Amino acid sequence: MPELLRPSERYKDSFLNAAREAQEAGSGLGDTLALDLPAVTADFAAYLSSLRQYEPGQPLPEGYVHSETLWLVEGGEYLGRVNLRHTLNTRLREFGGHIGYEIRPSARGRGHATQALHLALERARDLGLDRVLLTCDVVNLGSRRVIEKGGGVLEGEFTVPGHAEPIRRYWIPL
Repeated sequence: MPELLRPSERYKDSFLNAAREAQEAGSGLGDTLALDLPAVTADFAAYLSSLRQYEPGQPLPEGYVHSETLWLVEGGEYLGRVNLRHTLNTRLREFGGHIGYEIRPSARGRGHATQALHLALERARDLGLDRVLLTCDVVNLGSRRVIEKGGGVLEGEFTVPGHAEPIRRYWIPL
């Protein structure tokens, strides 16, 4: 059964393969698509450290909120990731929300996004959140289904300056 874990050296090879998949497919979150794979491969410890830079206890740059990156893994395989933001600022309230997730291309269509969201909601409850915001592009039918299956209540559809597609905002009560 997949679980959410802190990013770890243990999953380095599987993570790097997943990042290559996403880049080759042109499908993934922006930071995965822009990832400098040779640099990450050369200094994976530095990459892992960068994933922890916004965790509670770390100083935050202006305009950022505390958050954590968790990897969805099963056995030794990296399946995807969740970004869980502990609070919202104005920018995240408009676009991004509390939870973002990504599943590697070869693992899609097998319920992993639904499982990742379920586990992220459990973690959000543990943090004391009483509801979370998720956003997705209107055209992203897969993500819409995952969010709605997870209990998402549609707030509406919106245009966001600088974002090509209209988005949907959903709230999930915890």
